[in-house]
Amino acid sequence: MKSSRIFTRTALGALALSLSATAFSADWRYAHEEYEGDVQDVYAYAFKEHIEENSDHTLEVYRFGELGESDDIMEQAQNGIIEFVNQSPGFSGAWLPAAQIFFVPYLLPTDEETVLEFFDESTAINEMFPELYAEHGLELLKMYPEGEMVVTADEPVTSPEGFDNKKIRVMTNPLLSETYNAFGATPTPLPWGEVYGGLQTGVLDGQENPIFWIESGGLYEVSPNLIFTGHGWFTTASMANKDFFDGLSSDDQQLIRDAANVAYDHTMEHIQGLAEESLEKIQAASDEVTVTRLTEEQIDAFRERAPQVEEEYLEMTGEDGAMLLEQFKADLEAVR
Repeated sequence: MKSSRIFTRTALGALALSLSATAFSADWRYAHEEYEGDVQDVYAYAFKEHIEENSDHTLEVYRFGELGESDDIMEQAQNGIIEFVNQSPGFSGAWLPAAQIFFVPYLLPTDEETVLEFFDESTAINEMFPELYAEHGLELLKMYPEGEMVVTADEPVTSPEGFDNKKIRVMTNPLLSETYNAFGATPTPLPWGEVYGGLQTGVLDGQENPIFWIESGGLYEVSPNLIFTGHGWFTTASMANKDFFDGLSSDDQQLIRDAANVAYDHTMEHIQGLAEESLEKIQAASDEVTVTRLTEEQIDAFRERAPQVEEEYLEMTGEDGAMLLEQFKADLEAVR
């Protein structure tokens, strides 16, 4: 097992706690959840490049494990230890329930062109979410998609019955657990650092992630059956500590907004075709990999279970969730 896959939360937490603001050499710091060359890393370095080319500021980027796992870096950002953080709603959904909207299955289409247009034009994404994040001390810079979610398992699955009793790792948010309950599986919330080992030892029977992450993290090595269920896209968000951001000059605030826009445009170009390239790499690396793309009839068997997840979302989020879901659907209808 590669060393990057055997971090434990305890070890990572100890690493993060051993650092202080004075330990950093750059004046601004940005931490994300992925490895070198992955989508969040591409975004972070495009952001860094714009900042440094257009100001006297320097920005240090920290990848997965360097300051801890997703929950660790979010805590550091909210406490002002680092200025910028990238975290998926898959983790922030625990403290921002409305963000779990991205885990209502079959709400987002899987067509890449439609998804990208939706993120560009959505009122829910670009106007409503910034207000929700601000309530938690965060300046939302950009929400952006990374790729279609793909399930890997210990055997090919083509129906909800195929997930019976399978322990599927999910990110630590309640609605994603509800999704896999609806699909017939046993959802198992775990931080990323425990996933590879859990699949390797049989503690887990499967997991879900975009295909580039399945390739980058080597998950296909221990969970070789890829299942395209068409149920959603992986979404993430870049943010700044709000006290930090609000205390900046108007010029620096605009610098950061411009950097976020530049990084977003660059990253949206990067992800086009990325899934196909990653799948080709996986298939070239392993003869054990199988690829199952569900037919529309097979997808319908999963899709008909989605309404119970949507109902659970509304129960979890109340009026805020209902308003967001209504706008989300209107935005999707506009781009379809």
